[in-house]
Amino acid sequence: MDYKHICATWTPRVLSLLRIMAALFLFEHGTAKILGFPAVPVFAKLQVMSLFGASGIIELIGGALLAIGLFTRPVAFILSGLSASAYFIVHAPQSFYPIANGGELAALYCFVFFYLVFAGGGSWSLDALRKGSG
Repeated sequence: MDYKHICATWTPRVLSLLRIMAALFLFEHGTAKILGFPAVPVFAKLQVMSLFGASGIIELIGGALLAIGLFTRPVAFILSGLSASAYFIVHAPQSFYPIANGGELAALYCFVFFYLVFAGGGSWSLDALRKGSG
């Protein structure tokens, strides 16, 4: 088995791992904001009907859907926009440089989710199962 064959075989699976892990990390943001778990002091008095509360709901639902690979492309599109908004609303006003404004993670999420809009969910997803290619 040569390198190209190994890559061709594993690329859809590793894509699924990227999707799952990014989704679970984002889902954790949603659970911290909406469910209070894990307890994060900055989210302790978060109002659900606030901008951060709305983002928490999107992170919770979108993270869950993305983790299981259901409606991957449209969900990833929404999450990419959410992450871009988080970067420009919360981080960019503090500094032009992501390393100085703490926005590296939001920017990275934005581009990972944007990639998933085009790449799909990979072979380990409910989308693939629904299409009979999982």
